[in-house]
Amino acid sequence: MILDTLTDAIVDVWPMLTIFLVVIVTIRLAYLKINNEKFVFYREFLNLMFIVYIFLLYQLLTSTELNKMSGLNIVPFTEIFRYEIGSKLFMFNVIGNILVFVPFGYFVSGYVKASKFSHIFFISVITSLTVELVQLQIGRSFDIDDIILNVAGSIIGFLLYIGLTAIKKHLPKIFQSDLFYNIICIIIFVIFIVYFTRIIGLGWF
Repeated sequence: MILDTLTDAIVDVWPMLTIFLVVIVTIRLAYLKINNEKFVFYREFLNLMFIVYIFLLYQLLTSTELNKMSGLNIVPFTEIFRYEIGSKLFMFNVIGNILVFVPFGYFVSGYVKASKFSHIFFISVITSLTVELVQLQIGRSFDIDDIILNVAGSIIGFLLYIGLTAIKKHLPKIFQSDLFYNIICIIIFVIFIVYFTRIIGLGWF
């Protein structure tokens, strides 16, 4: 269900996303060339993945459940406990709201070099609060539970960043090299391209 929603989001935004990415990549490559800066594939790839993620996050948070009545819930856990654990609605509205912000917590933590819980907490609260306020103005609902779940997802992302960073420091040198991460990201990139072309109907692979 969550994967289907993600696929629908990609289908909806792929024209804008494609144009934007081509422009960004072109400008970025020109910047690296003109300023004689080193090109490291995995770093550039992760930056692009964050841009893709932000586009999809916007689509998911503003275009799904548009038939839901506009409303205001400021009582914590009211909506969370309304769903039966394990049901489709629980997976979509509770687990989904957590998972959708895990990449946010991870990417942002890496960008700001977060080392404390408070670093990502306030950023995620402001971001999720802004989303809920905007949703209220476009015919959807403001739900304090969504903010709680989004922040929880961001914190999980932060913990993943801290954990993986700590693990990386204890790995053999080969697994800390740019080459190793370049290879991993190239594989992910190929998988993404295959997936992307299939869902938009190009069928190149």
